[in-house]
Amino acid sequence: MILKEYKSKKIKNPKDVAKILQAILCSEHKIDQDKEHLWCIGLNTRNIIKYIELVSLGTLDETLIEPREVFRLAIFKGVKNIIVAHNHPSGNLRFSNADIQATERLKKCGEILGIGVLDHILITVDDYISMKQEGLM
Repeated sequence: MILKEYKSKKIKNPKDVAKILQAILCSEHKIDQDKEHLWCIGLNTRNIIKYIELVSLGTLDETLIEPREVFRLAIFKGVKNIIVAHNHPSGNLRFSNADIQATERLKKCGEILGIGVLDHILITVDDYISMKQEGLM
């Protein structure tokens, strides 16, 4: 699913991403709010949003982070950078080891493709944390 209403907004910091994705998450049906989501935000060279894609809708406590799916639209749209983000329905604001490993894998794939992975942001309904700000990438 590609979300068009946020196209052309400039991303200045992780808080901008969190606000957008929290609004999207809160607008969903309650059943889906209780599942992990993985989004990819494609950015141009000036960090203006070209697209926001829901890449994966998972279960209560996990979602699939597959590089092929994350980069598919990024390649098609010709973006310079991406930001990946996911939510924790539990409210836990800690990145798991699996999250960190998956992000490292995405960064390596991005290097090969010439697409930067600027950040991985974890959101809850009312808070967020950034891997970049936490020094995890």
